[in-house]
Amino acid sequence: MKKPEDESPLHLHPRDTEVLILTIPKDVIASVAQVAAQRDMSSEALLKLYIGQGLRQDLTRLFGERVLETTAHVLTRRLQSEETVASIMREIREAAVK
Repeated sequence: MKKPEDESPLHLHPRDTEVLILTIPKDVIASVAQVAAQRDMSSEALLKLYIGQGLRQDLTRLFGERVLETTAHVLTRRLQSEETVASIMREIREAAVK
């Protein structure tokens, strides 16, 4: 097992940022503040966390859809039967949700 001193330090690279103004209902802001306090973090940090998590989920889903579309195109080029392609794609989708 690695010792803490053996691990390399985390290097964060600063990224360009832009200010975004959002209109959020006061009750939502109050709820965010309550959850942030419970997590011992600022409301801004919690909102960034929520945005980051949601964005990663959506990007992962989009990537998966793109892979499936590409797979279908490749199979269509290689196989003569559209029925076979549809069957293979259905099998892939079913296996992916198990």
